[in-house]
Parts: sequence; C-alpha cells; structure tokens
Amino acid sequence: MTTKSNNDMGIFDTMYHCRAMRRLKSDPVPRELLLKLVDAAHQGPSASNAQNDRWLIITRADIKQKIADLNRAAIDRFYKPDPDAPPSAFLWQYNNLQSVPAIIIGGLVLNQKRDNFHSGYAAGGSIWPKVQNLLLAARALQLGACPTNLPLMLDRAGAYETLDVPTNMEIACVIPVGYPMGRFGPVTRRPVGEIVSWDQFG
Repeated sequence: MTTKSNNDMGIFDTMYHCRAMRRLKSDPVPRELLLKLVDAAHQGPSASNAQNDRWLIITRADIKQKIADLNRAAIDRFYKPDPDAPPSAFLWQYNNLQSVPAIIIGGLVLNQKRDNFHSGYAAGGSIWPKVQNLLLAARALQLGACPTNLPLMLDRAGAYETLDVPTNMEIACVIPVGYPMGRFGPVTRRPVGEIVSWDQFG
C-alpha cells in the first residue's frame, strides 16, 4: 500500500494511519512547518472559546538536552529499562530524545496560579483536542510525532524552571516532532464492537 501525500490524504485516512512515531531523524524541520502544526492545533476547541492554549517550540540543543535528561530520569525511576532488551521505539527515545529536531510543548493559561493539574483537570479538555489536531497535521505533512508526559513526571518543578513557565500556566504534554525513521502504516486497534456500549456500560 502506498503512503498518501499531504495533498490527497482525507481526514479518515489521516486518523486511521496516525501511528505514534518515536524514532525521528535529526534532519531539521522547516520553521514554517512547525508553525503550521501549531496553527492547526490552535484551531481546536476550548472552553468558552477562551483560546488560552500556549505553545513552545524548542530547537535549541541545550534545552532539548535538559528535556531528554528529565525524560531519562523519569524512565529510570518508574520503568527501569533493561539495556539488554530488544530495540524498541520507547528505548530509542530514551537514548535519543535530545537529537530530535524539535520538541513542541503544549500548555494552558489558567485563571489562577497553578496548584497541580489534577485540581483543574477539566482544563485538559481545552488542550487535548488541540494536541490531537497537531498530531493529525503532522501525519498529513509526513512528520512523526508522539505526545509524552514522562519529562514532567519526576521533576515537574525542574521542567517548569527549564522552560521558564509562567506561574499562571500549566503544561499538558511534550511532543517530539521530526521526520520518521520508520514507515507510516495503519494503526492496530481493538474492534469497535469490543469497546462500545449502548445507553449504559456493561
């Protein structure tokens, strides 16, 4: 099956072929494409049309290295990867996050100083649809992307300091972006009949 270009991919083609891509080439992604991803993300809905999403595009090597270090520390703490395990996309990202061409951070400006994201969890409804827009736009542009929270899990305060996050903003996720090393293909999911109920669960 041939991979369609961004000129002829329909919305359902894009959704059904939007695989998580963690192995990314170090080749630079043009600035205009990165801005196009964020612009597509910003078209998503937000509560009361507040449009309070904010985006940070990281291309500086020193900041990418700090994000990669936070990512590795969290994985070492919570997952303890086996260095002798067969190669995996997860392990590749563990070793190489600093080499991806861009990392996009998505967040929200809140009406009050942040406490923790769970205290205002409903605010996530104003960022996650936008993140999905970004992922679909990346797929249509033949770019690989995959959101992660790992760099925020162990030392959120350190991550916020690295990114100079204002006190009234909450970060939702970290999205490495680049040209994929692997090939795009259809996603594998459980049949819809196994995951849907009618009127009541059960």
